[in-house]
Amino acid sequence: MSPFRSLRPIGNAVIRVAATAAKNSGSSGWGGRVLKSTSYRFAAGASSSNKSNTCDIIVRSLSSAQPASTDDNNNNDSEVGPQHEGKSTSKLLREGDKHKEEQKRVRLSEVKIEDVLKAKHSLRWVDPVICQHSTLKEAIKTCIDGGLSGMMVVDEMDNKRVVGLVTSRDLLRIMAGSFKESQLPDDQVLTQKVGDFMTPVSQVIYGKPEETIGMCRTIMAKLGIKCLPILSKQGRVEGLITAKDMNMYGMDAKDRGGKKSFLKDVSGRVGLSSNTSMAEPPPYLQAHLALEQKPLFANVGASEIPHPFKTHDGCGMDRRDYGPHDLATDPELSEDAHFVQHVKLPDEKGNKIRDLTYIGVADGVGSWREYGVDPRDFSNKLMEECSNIIAEASEKGPNKIGEEKFRRMITPSEIIGQAYERVKAENIVGSSTACVALFDNLRHQLHFSNLGDSGIIVLRHIDSDVAGALKRDRTKPREQRTSDLRVAFVSQQQLVSFNHPFQLGWTGEESDITGSSFKSAAESCTTSIHVRRGDIIIMATDGLFDNVEVDDIASIALAWEQRHGFIRGGDILAREKRWAMGNSLSTISAEFVSELSDELCRKARENSLDNTKDSPFAILAKENDIMYSGGMPDDCTVIALHVVGRHADDILDQGGQ
Repeated sequence: MSPFRSLRPIGNAVIRVAATAAKNSGSSGWGGRVLKSTSYRFAAGASSSNKSNTCDIIVRSLSSAQPASTDDNNNNDSEVGPQHEGKSTSKLLREGDKHKEEQKRVRLSEVKIEDVLKAKHSLRWVDPVICQHSTLKEAIKTCIDGGLSGMMVVDEMDNKRVVGLVTSRDLLRIMAGSFKESQLPDDQVLTQKVGDFMTPVSQVIYGKPEETIGMCRTIMAKLGIKCLPILSKQGRVEGLITAKDMNMYGMDAKDRGGKKSFLKDVSGRVGLSSNTSMAEPPPYLQAHLALEQKPLFANVGASEIPHPFKTHDGCGMDRRDYGPHDLATDPELSEDAHFVQHVKLPDEKGNKIRDLTYIGVADGVGSWREYGVDPRDFSNKLMEECSNIIAEASEKGPNKIGEEKFRRMITPSEIIGQAYERVKAENIVGSSTACVALFDNLRHQLHFSNLGDSGIIVLRHIDSDVAGALKRDRTKPREQRTSDLRVAFVSQQQLVSFNHPFQLGWTGEESDITGSSFKSAAESCTTSIHVRRGDIIIMATDGLFDNVEVDDIASIALAWEQRHGFIRGGDILAREKRWAMGNSLSTISAEFVSELSDELCRKARENSLDNTKDSPFAILAKENDIMYSGGMPDDCTVIALHVVGRHADDILDQGGQ
């Protein structure tokens, strides 16, 4: 098993500016100063040569030029650098200005975090801690009084032992959830305990004092976290680092305050006029926003294919070991498992019935076979119980407490957790990864929890000039591009080390899972993303992502769209006009979406057997100093969702085809 390949950032963009001042007139011989080389370098991640992350701001100060000769023409502007021949500036520098000599270059991204902490603490020391038994009200007050973005949660009865982390964002989320679900009276919401909602210490992401600003920024951006605890080698939290702390580093007090600083940076930006209004949405969003109030629907196709060298007696290491047999095709041999469940549940107010689509995949860990355990048992039972839990929830009516309060929808994380407990209760030994998602058609959201190296990608038609796509074809001219189908989202994967994913597991007896590959459902990567009409959502086990690049997945999906008329010649506007007339081609989508999942499975197998080209798995192996070439034969399960505007059984849509 392996994660998605890391996406490489665009290389350093270097802008060099050279400018000179006009020479001062007169016979004094005084010459202007020359801005010899000002270089700004920006980057956002590791380069292809695995160098350290850079996000540099390199400043070379003004340096003195030689005094101008009195024979020079007084009105001529000086010229600097071959790239600026024929060009000049006429900006005059005031006589008497003093400029600093060549300053020491500061590479902000290479500054160690321990230096940032020292600078932060030298200005102000605030102990960023709160007791786990404190209330939300006390936590909010502590955040505001201390200007904190996050706090370490400690057990005061055990020598301030750290037990978790809570951020200001967490506090807002807890309050919003409590008010929304109305499970507690408003006056009791703020009396809830911090320890009940904190991120447990086993899930806290941390940085190290010797790491750089560039590395910490990358971690925070990738994981979407607001603050990063810095853990010393002695196991102590030295402090919390935020984006503000890193931005403020290196700024002098006079740069942050004073009259000159205010006039230069602030005074022209204070106050909005009484005629200020909000801009209209950009044109590329208007068509989608017009449909925001209408429900969306998802047509689902699922395909599963076993390891090519698998038999009922075991799994061959290679073709020679497998023997002169046809490649395996029976899905019953696969150690993967999946489920797809469509249910109808009322909303929170009980006024509207909404369609919810649950999907899930699990990848059984094949090494259990060495211990006489069938790896299929655990993964199959886990997905079966997930489906059972959803079915039971949909069959329940109003709560007994209040007839008007319907049962809330069950979250993917809760489903995984409850299913895992049921599997353990039946004493089924084994382990697997797990990914469960919920498509909410009214809110246009995809909620999911992923534990291990299965995952989800979202493909969307996004113009290359619009921000938000992870992959953009910048090399081909706009008029030559046939489509703008891009990877809009890639889920986070979790691994202990290369090819060693997080997993749910059971050995037959309870044991301490701290530090092991066995994890709990609470440790899954859980998030929600907004989906749009026309999106293609792919959930799959690592058998797909280890063998097929995400760009190739997008190409296969685009070819499928074009083959069935969902997009013609890359004309997105024509598709939106068709939508406006009420034609989603939903029945065609429902009929052929399985074709897309089948094609992706076949491509994964084809690449897994190709020893002439390194797969994503092989490339990542080499990056981790493991010699591996070619594809990675494995079980593969793919669930494809096509987001449409009408239900497949809608008569109007059938007539509009």
